[in-house]
Amino acid sequence: MADGAATAAPAGGDRPPTTVAADLLVATKRREDPDPFLGTRSGYGHDDLAPLRTDRDRALAFWTNLYNAGTQLLLERRPETYDSPLRFVRFFRAEALAVAGTGLGLDAIEHGILRGGRSTYGLGYLPRLPRPVERRYRVACDPRIHFALNCGAASCPAIRAYRPDEVDDQLDLATASYLDRAVEYDPDRDVARVPRLFLWYRGDFGGGRAIRAMLESYDAVPADAEPRLSYRRWDWSKAPAKFA
Repeated sequence: MADGAATAAPAGGDRPPTTVAADLLVATKRREDPDPFLGTRSGYGHDDLAPLRTDRDRALAFWTNLYNAGTQLLLERRPETYDSPLRFVRFFRAEALAVAGTGLGLDAIEHGILRGGRSTYGLGYLPRLPRPVERRYRVACDPRIHFALNCGAASCPAIRAYRPDEVDDQLDLATASYLDRAVEYDPDRDVARVPRLFLWYRGDFGGGRAIRAMLESYDAVPADAEPRLSYRRWDWSKAPAKFA
């Protein structure tokens, strides 16, 4: 495990992993000491995390909160990795947290687990060669996670703490809020300017027709529109602590 990586560990007795992950995220928001939720020697075992393999809502809440907490911890503790010209290697692959004794970076959590083992590249159509921990915990990709995950860039969505019993509604809210802010529709040209996420992860969303259907379902474009999609430039300016 690399120096600087933190280990998600039981804090406060027998609280479930989903609670600890949410509390860790809240601690980063409040700029409180995260150490009660982190340990360097002992962490959850695979038995403790077994519910994440069978309960989609728990898995989505846990891994989304852990990703967003990991981003904030990296930005605070290792900001030079984000500022580096090699950001996509140094920041996204740096060990941010450890779970069940295995160090995980943001790429592993997002692409290996939350996207169900899809490559960082290939527009969402290519598989990723998974590590054992990714294979164990990966979930079927819910494309709404792209409007919940914050990697520290100014164009990223706002951060919320997700709860297993509310995660479906929360993801809907996060998607609606982001699309309302980030989509511009020009009826004269029948063009929708959309977040670049739709290009990078086109396969996650199901392709162009499914993207347009999603835009319609969230009232980002008129119901009778078949717009051409134009992808907005992504602002990589560092924007820590972008909480809702």
